[in-house]
Amino acid sequence: MNVLETYAPITVFICSLIALAFSTYQFFAVKKKPEGTDTMKTIGGKIRKGAMAYLKRQYKTVGVFFAVMFIILLVLSFAGFLTPYVPFAFLTGGFFSGLSGFIGMKIATYANTRTANGAQQGLNKGLKIAFASGSVMGLTVVGLGLLDISVWFMLLKFVFKLNNVEDIMSAMLTFGMGASSMALFARVGGGIFTKAADVGADLVGKVEAGIPEDDPRNPACIADNVGDNVGDVAGMGADLYESYVGSIISCGALAAAAGLGFNGVLVPMLIAAIGILASIIGTFFVSTKENADQKALLGSLRRGTYASSIISAIGSAVLIFTLLPENSNVFWAVISGLLAGVLIGFFTEYYTSDSYKPTKKLSASSETGSATIIIDGIALGMKSTAIPVIIIGISVIVSYFTAGGANSFTSGLYGVGLSAVGMLSTLGITLATDAYGPVADNAGGIAEMSGLPEVVRERTDALDSLGNTTAATGKGFAIGSAALTALALIVSYTDKVKSLGKGLDLAITNPAVLIGLFVGAMLPFLFSAMTMQAVGRAAQKIVVEVRRQFREIKGLMEGKADADYETCIDICTKSSLKEMILPAALGILAPIIVGLVLGVNGVVGMLAGALVSGFVLAIMMANSGGSWDNAKKYIEAGNYGGKGSENHKAAVVGDTVGDPFKDTSGPSVNILIKLLSMVSIVFAAIVVQFGGLGLF
Repeated sequence: MNVLETYAPITVFICSLIALAFSTYQFFAVKKKPEGTDTMKTIGGKIRKGAMAYLKRQYKTVGVFFAVMFIILLVLSFAGFLTPYVPFAFLTGGFFSGLSGFIGMKIATYANTRTANGAQQGLNKGLKIAFASGSVMGLTVVGLGLLDISVWFMLLKFVFKLNNVEDIMSAMLTFGMGASSMALFARVGGGIFTKAADVGADLVGKVEAGIPEDDPRNPACIADNVGDNVGDVAGMGADLYESYVGSIISCGALAAAAGLGFNGVLVPMLIAAIGILASIIGTFFVSTKENADQKALLGSLRRGTYASSIISAIGSAVLIFTLLPENSNVFWAVISGLLAGVLIGFFTEYYTSDSYKPTKKLSASSETGSATIIIDGIALGMKSTAIPVIIIGISVIVSYFTAGGANSFTSGLYGVGLSAVGMLSTLGITLATDAYGPVADNAGGIAEMSGLPEVVRERTDALDSLGNTTAATGKGFAIGSAALTALALIVSYTDKVKSLGKGLDLAITNPAVLIGLFVGAMLPFLFSAMTMQAVGRAAQKIVVEVRRQFREIKGLMEGKADADYETCIDICTKSSLKEMILPAALGILAPIIVGLVLGVNGVVGMLAGALVSGFVLAIMMANSGGSWDNAKKYIEAGNYGGKGSENHKAAVVGDTVGDPFKDTSGPSVNILIKLLSMVSIVFAAIVVQFGGLGLF
């Protein structure tokens, strides 16, 4: 055993602790900031209480699923279909994924009042507090992700004495299923909660009653703010934890398959460790001037992400030229991933920010009503898929051939895996720019409900609008990395099947492959339909409840009586927990059923079909939704008639359609395509032995 094999995992472990230490420092630094008036403290307390109550009930529900799955995996391991480590790795993957979301939501619910109070003193003050809370989320996700990976690697190698790198990565690959399962529950459940509350509050409050957003008279406004935390923070944290861990593990598995040994496996872990240090340094570059416009605000965040990317690129170059001198060209695979992430982020910003033509033109379509703004918003989302697909295609070509794909297929695929790691290497700061958005959104609501001066709401609205763009950018990163990671996982599945002695016939003319392709292409659409209908059903209940309170609570509309916020929160909680079960079950059961019916060839076809259609669908939905949201805010800023105009009402309808697009279905699809692969890998031995009905 060489020195590197001993000390590299320890180095990764130490870097994970550094990330967690810095996030802890930021957590308490934010918590020390003043919350503001007693009214602000009361409202913030209600949001915090509602968010924690939801998460507590969600984790109880998900806990039952994890207990059942643990028993199933344990039985399969005793039967010889899985290694004995898989059931326990499944639990740790799910636990850390959920913990990432919990910590992120905890700081977000502390930071919202403090951001609103900071915005009273200036735009930069509000930005600093919101971004600091986002950095807690970003660095917690990467810290816990590398902690989980490094501890398992050291346990398997040094405690359980697995000296074969293929055996180690085979065992580690399967704990991604736990992270993916938790992420899907968190994203779907949180997405249903937040969008049911948001849609219900907007339709009755803004459109029917004509009262401002986040008006305290609206019974759904607190539920809406709670939803920002459970969906856009807790759900997003679990989602990106899963993306981050999945990319590193799948890349390591490809390194083992390519015969690159421990050095090849350790490279993606060490690149991620460098990314942590680069992200921490990048956070110090974020600041802005007072009265900054959207471009200036975006520029302030870009400084941090660009600085982190440059530092990460330099560190990765030194690392690769040292550890893989004979394969040093894989450095360009990492660079292609970094550049692809930056470019996808830029073009996502172009299509969703109101600083650019697409969203401004979408705002103009409100002149002719809600129908045209919906048509143009869907068209914008569809059009926006072209460039990311081209970027990912170029990244795959560059990473494949620079890694030696012309001479070795497996080496080329390792390059593709490294490009996914490169794209997510600076997740600590890119997620910080994403997670800060819901905090700014909450801050605006608290400012409105607390009756703070109009200038405060203007500042929080500027930060919120920026947050919509950075959230869309973050989703672009997640979707792009999901495509590359899912591609790597499909290869890992085929390697797993071959290692079990099963041959593959992946010709397009093979009926099993062809049927699998059709089924896989359909799954993201069926899944999206299920989640969007779930939002619709839950939102209908909120609409009925808000109308009831407006009608029955005397003096509510005059501001002389208090709304019953708790009932709306309870409706959203119960609905989201109930509605998240079927979509999650689809992601887990589909690969098992397809495998048993069509065999391993059908599963590969299904995974390929889901990857292609899911990638494009997720981009379309995220960008349509982001553009609709910012078109509404552009009108609210005084353009095309401003607040209360017919144009504004049309934009609100567009935004309402876009809410489940961008915050429920779209971001959940990228988890779905990876979960399908993870479940397929875990149950590969079952499918090899019993799949195909004797026909395929």
